[in-house]
Amino acid sequence: MTLFEHDFVAAGSAEPPGDDTGRMLQMMTGYWVTQVVRTAAELRVADHLHADGATPAEVAAAESLDPDSTFRFLRACASLGLAASTDGTRFVSTPLLDTLRTDAPGSLRSLALWGGAESHWLPWGRLSDAVRTGTTQAEAALGAPFFDWLATIPGEAGVFTDAMTAMTDGLADRLADVIELGGTEVVVDVGGAGGNLVQTLMRRHPGLTGVVLDLPHVAAEADASASGLGVADRFAFVGGDFFEEVPSGDVHLLKFVLHDWDDDACVRILDNCRRALRPGGRVLVMELIVDEAGTPGLEPLMDLNMMALSTGRERSLAEFGELFGRAGLAPVRTTSSASLVSVMELVPARPRAER
Repeated sequence: MTLFEHDFVAAGSAEPPGDDTGRMLQMMTGYWVTQVVRTAAELRVADHLHADGATPAEVAAAESLDPDSTFRFLRACASLGLAASTDGTRFVSTPLLDTLRTDAPGSLRSLALWGGAESHWLPWGRLSDAVRTGTTQAEAALGAPFFDWLATIPGEAGVFTDAMTAMTDGLADRLADVIELGGTEVVVDVGGAGGNLVQTLMRRHPGLTGVVLDLPHVAAEADASASGLGVADRFAFVGGDFFEEVPSGDVHLLKFVLHDWDDDACVRILDNCRRALRPGGRVLVMELIVDEAGTPGLEPLMDLNMMALSTGRERSLAEFGELFGRAGLAPVRTTSSASLVSVMELVPARPRAER
């Protein structure tokens, strides 16, 4: 077997190759698979193949594709376990591909689109420059800081928002399982976008009042979600900037917010939350926690994602502790959920008005 043949087998194999050369070649070609998955999501291949399967010509006609290229693409999908075919002319979906169906509960389609999107893909291509310079590469790759760029590209911003919503949809119930709340508290989801987490908590606690603070352009999504879940009468959306002011509440939720920002920005957000807490209030920070070096897991890779795209980072418990102390907050407990995300509970360590 030649080196290239070894490479191809490694990339397409459902089982990881056993030798180091094969494993390295699989890593080197991993981005091929990323773009296969993104393309399958974009072209809604799972929808077309789910029921009775389809021929490449039928998929091509449905999506206005080149028929020969569609056959070649579906053949590659079959080699990755994303499709199956007994005769090479008709392809059917697999349970793996079904995770990308548009109508599947907990669909991963929006995450697949985001994983291979321009705003994600291009900064990652400059990872070595991020390591070399210690600076995010979004502006160099896109022409503007990540969130500024998204604000100018509505389509890409929509993909990002949908992906973040999908990520929260998969986490909300697991986080709600470990969040303890009283019956009549006001809970503010700071940077909560569509409000899935706080609205999940509201459904579980009928006396709870929920508030989302986020940029005004996501208000309609949040209000629609609250109506759909039957909690609109207890829900409010506040358009604003968490660097400026946070609404008053008994509990402030910060889910996947701090990892987007550098230390000084995080302290500012946390300080605003502390000053807006009602007496006896708490801040709940939900993030990945980086373990010791060499521990297998997603967290160190997600940290590189933040390095490439933003000024943020994933942090260890000790690093979080430094942020909390600077913001006048004291950790009470850290609770693991049935996911990779932990819930860190904080209370004020100094009076609300003190900066």
